[in-house]
Amino acid sequence: MRMMMKARMDTQMSNQVTKGGAMPDSLKSTIERLKPEAAYFTPEGGRSVILVFDMQDSSQLPAIADPFFQEMGAEVTFEPVMNLDDLQKGLAALK
Repeated sequence: MRMMMKARMDTQMSNQVTKGGAMPDSLKSTIERLKPEAAYFTPEGGRSVILVFDMQDSSQLPAIADPFFQEMGAEVTFEPVMNLDDLQKGLAALK
């Protein structure tokens, strides 16, 4: 299932990770593991990352979110999302 994850990082904790030089490696590791179709970085509410990726099973949630919790004190949310093809397929099923 296509999921959108938003992680809003705690400013103080993410400052420490950034100053210590670990931020690029941490983000690279996450991106290599999830292989997102989209990755966005924004100052929304502080340092934030938005990833859109395919989640095979809900049991993946802890392994995906925990590095953000532990390393950056992040608030993490997940939402199922659709692209246009998914929406069209869903709407066609309504008939």
